[in-house]
Amino acid sequence: MVAQGRIVWVSGPAVRADGMSEAKMYETVSVGDAKLIGEVIRLTGDVAFIQVYESTSGLKPGEPVIGTGNPLSVLLGPGIIGQIYDGIQRPLKELSKKSGSFIGRGITTTPVDMTKKYHFIPTVNVGDKVQAGNILGTVKETDLIDHKIMVPPDYTGGKITKIVSEGDYDLETEIATAEKDGKSTILKMYHKWPVRKPRPYQKRYDPTIPLLTGQRVIDTFFPLAKGGTGSIPGAFGTGKTVTLHQIAKWADSQVVVYIGCGERGNEMTEVLVEFPELKDPRTGKPLMERTVLVANTSNMPVAAREASIYTGVTIAEYYRDMGMDVVLVADSTSRWAEALREMSGRLEEMPAEEGYPSYLASRLAEFYERAGRVRALGSPERDGSVSLVGAVSPSGGDFTEPVTTHTMRFIKTFWALDAKLAYSRHYPSINWMNSYSGYLADIAKWWSENVSDEWFNIRNEAYSVLQREDTLKEIVRLLGPEALPDEEKLILEVARMIKIGLLQQNSFDDVDTYCSPEKQFKLMKLLVDFYKDGQQALKDGASLVDIRAMSVIGSILKARMEVKDNEMDKLDQIGQIMREQFKSITGVKVSN
Repeated sequence: MVAQGRIVWVSGPAVRADGMSEAKMYETVSVGDAKLIGEVIRLTGDVAFIQVYESTSGLKPGEPVIGTGNPLSVLLGPGIIGQIYDGIQRPLKELSKKSGSFIGRGITTTPVDMTKKYHFIPTVNVGDKVQAGNILGTVKETDLIDHKIMVPPDYTGGKITKIVSEGDYDLETEIATAEKDGKSTILKMYHKWPVRKPRPYQKRYDPTIPLLTGQRVIDTFFPLAKGGTGSIPGAFGTGKTVTLHQIAKWADSQVVVYIGCGERGNEMTEVLVEFPELKDPRTGKPLMERTVLVANTSNMPVAAREASIYTGVTIAEYYRDMGMDVVLVADSTSRWAEALREMSGRLEEMPAEEGYPSYLASRLAEFYERAGRVRALGSPERDGSVSLVGAVSPSGGDFTEPVTTHTMRFIKTFWALDAKLAYSRHYPSINWMNSYSGYLADIAKWWSENVSDEWFNIRNEAYSVLQREDTLKEIVRLLGPEALPDEEKLILEVARMIKIGLLQQNSFDDVDTYCSPEKQFKLMKLLVDFYKDGQQALKDGASLVDIRAMSVIGSILKARMEVKDNEMDKLDQIGQIMREQFKSITGVKVSN
């Protein structure tokens, strides 16, 4: 039986309908004569509370509400990559064709082109036993993505009785038939999956492999692991969007899912204009050939912000199950939380801190726990990951507000953006004293095996210089720098060099926009060696004035923009020049 009721009350995106005794929680419903898309979020007797994912202007009591019998789901199959969706997986290009410049209401369209033919190469034969997650074959989705056609995760298993031969087929083609206990199941290139239900997997791995982004302050000081969770909070104008673009562009992943959740239209427009033009740095192909955009800006329906988060993470899990590393960027979870607050208010629920609903923390937890590096279901064996990075937009940069504080409970990497750094043109404006990473110890082994076994110690020495400089700042403010002994003045000098030569990065500079792990380590070691040699030089009688006058300092600070990733010998040469200059001002040989 399909639920059929009538609207009795409308308040913004919230609708109440009676006669809905057959409805189920989170069931998708058609609302009103315009057939708007909605979702049941509360049931009381035969009264259903529905959040509508389209504008409810003109909706009135008495109009019909008809259930679909299915939860809010996304279509998963070839053709997703390169698409720009709204919050409920409707392609914006198709919507614009049907409704012009403004998105019309009640428009239904398929998420992908169901008539486009893909070249299918089967990998199973008649008689093979298959189960959930098994790969039936592959198609070339884009030049960068080999799309694996998988048995749906909720399939109980069976034997292949029919499989098409290699050739070109559209998505509605019955590519295989599996049989179990006399019951046949037709398998196509696509399947549907409820967005609120995490896709299952065989096992979950510990986060031991870093997600390399090429951004030094992230990879070296506050790294994110593949399958990890991170948050980037910051006030307006501190560089959240540019930093997220850099992560999306350069992260060591095969697929990027970018969710513009409630951000201003102009910020999302920048993404929509930029991403199709950007080249993938590793292949030279357009970046959109491995990117999915979900756009739900601040002037689009509020309730759809919640759907956009779940739509994006479900698509990310789908590509994870193919054995790919996926980065999902949500900009921003604050706008999503505001949508929850608005819906909670419409439903007259008891508010918690700052008007947010009491279940804000659990909803954030549900989202972030869908990250992870896993062994996928089925065969052949394959490992994939979903790394989640959520931007947070606290009003006035107040990190004590509820969305930021609850987010910090569920993430392990925290990149705190600082307005003072942004206004002083220090980008990325990640504050090195307020940020942290819980993955340092886990990924140290990878750095040791792949870059240098000194990495962990050198990183800690560089960071300790920044920490000690922070404690000396107060003395400098009160008494001036001249009150410090030369050893502590050297700390201030080296900390300045670390900030300029390592922590700052120019996303518009061809060389500096991406920094390889090897270059990151060598730059950091060069600065740490300068500090150690400077300490020794002071002990050997050199003056701080002589150290500050060393010409090699300019070369060290400019190395990040002048030395390319394939020119590591130039950093060794700078190190040699540095040692010779220290030797000349002391007459004593210093570290090798």
